[in-house]
Amino acid sequence: MQLLHTMLRVGDLQRSIKFYTEVMGMNLLRTTERPGMDYSLAFVGYEQGNISGQAEIELTYNHGVSNYEMGSAYGHIAIGVKDIYKTCEDIKVAGGNVTREAGPVKGGNTLIAFIQDPDGYKIELIQR
Repeated sequence: MQLLHTMLRVGDLQRSIKFYTEVMGMNLLRTTERPGMDYSLAFVGYEQGNISGQAEIELTYNHGVSNYEMGSAYGHIAIGVKDIYKTCEDIKVAGGNVTREAGPVKGGNTLIAFIQDPDGYKIELIQR
């Protein structure tokens, strides 16, 4: 088995594509329009060309729905980074929202930070 993707419902597909590509540095991998079914999809991730193996994020826009309630069960997506301090600075410069500055996790030594996407989804950055 292989983890393929995580789906997030978004209120503005173009805004989310812009965030994940310009702020998070992901690639827009493919899009799908389903006008008869009233939804559109965009898949983003860090893959390049035909190199696969990494999980993707599926951004789902249900036509006419501009926001969703965050459930109390959702936690976050985690992304490994080489230099967490530089990554946080780059995200801020690109207009991203760092909600927890880079530093050690409580009770440990692992360096983490949190950011938030335009729909309110949390993304944890973990230095690797």
